[in-house]
Amino acid sequence: MAKRREEPDAPNRLNRIAKKTDICFNIIFAVLALMCIIPVIFIFIISISSEESIRHIGYRFIPESFSADSYIFLFREADMILRALGVSFVVTIVGTALGVMLTTMMGYVMSRSNYRLNGLCTMIVFIPMIFNGGMLSSYVVNTQLLHLKDSIWALILPLLVSSFNVVICKTFFKTNIPDSVMESAQIDGATQFTIFGKIVLPLAKPLLATIALFLTFGYWNDWFQSSLYITNTKLYSLQALLDHVQRSIEMMANNPTMGVTMTEYMNSMPKEGARMAMAILIIVPIACTYPFFQRYFISGLTVGSVKG
Repeated sequence: MAKRREEPDAPNRLNRIAKKTDICFNIIFAVLALMCIIPVIFIFIISISSEESIRHIGYRFIPESFSADSYIFLFREADMILRALGVSFVVTIVGTALGVMLTTMMGYVMSRSNYRLNGLCTMIVFIPMIFNGGMLSSYVVNTQLLHLKDSIWALILPLLVSSFNVVICKTFFKTNIPDSVMESAQIDGATQFTIFGKIVLPLAKPLLATIALFLTFGYWNDWFQSSLYITNTKLYSLQALLDHVQRSIEMMANNPTMGVTMTEYMNSMPKEGARMAMAILIIVPIACTYPFFQRYFISGLTVGSVKG
């Protein structure tokens, strides 16, 4: 008597992916990956294209001629570039460290059901997700009350805590940290800071990586805070410097009768290539940072999901 083939159980059968579907998914992901990579390659090609080639045929993947003038220009302006790069690194590192600390602490407190002010704190955190006081009120508070204008803290404090990140932390702690673990630690005499530092945080590595990645991207790519609060060029971040160069080029193009020295300097500058070279300089550090977060970031994306 022939053996009857064993039928796979229902969960495994539902979780299987047909070969054609798998091929389609691979094609879609490959296309999405190319959509992310090709613009970066295109920017790099423009940065090594000569100004004559850009002037004659515009932006092309295969220019008429190549040139390293853009990177030579950045090397000549090394002091300015390195100072702006240092500001970006300081703002990103300090802002990310403080932001992760404050966000996780707020999320942990709000995740405890026995906290008396839980409802009030949740409402205070949730309201800014719906609406805020507007740019004018933020500017008045940061400049007139906190006196942050022309201070490096003006680039850090406004982006330090996000309601969205706090809600993510609250959801993670509430669904992934068992109350029994907290109660056992409290019975052993552990304080809330001990529980948070020695029990909760080691179990929350995916969450920490996710929040850190969000904050790192936010700080590194921010130029708007500099345009609002910074007039001292020594405090320009790399992104703000790129924006300043862009506006200077546009100003020179619209005012060709400015001073001879400035005009000659701007004419000798590889305008399009220099902007793209600075963009490459901005992209490379953050692209090199992402692989260190990737291991935990994928797990962090499923925060709050239903477990089987």
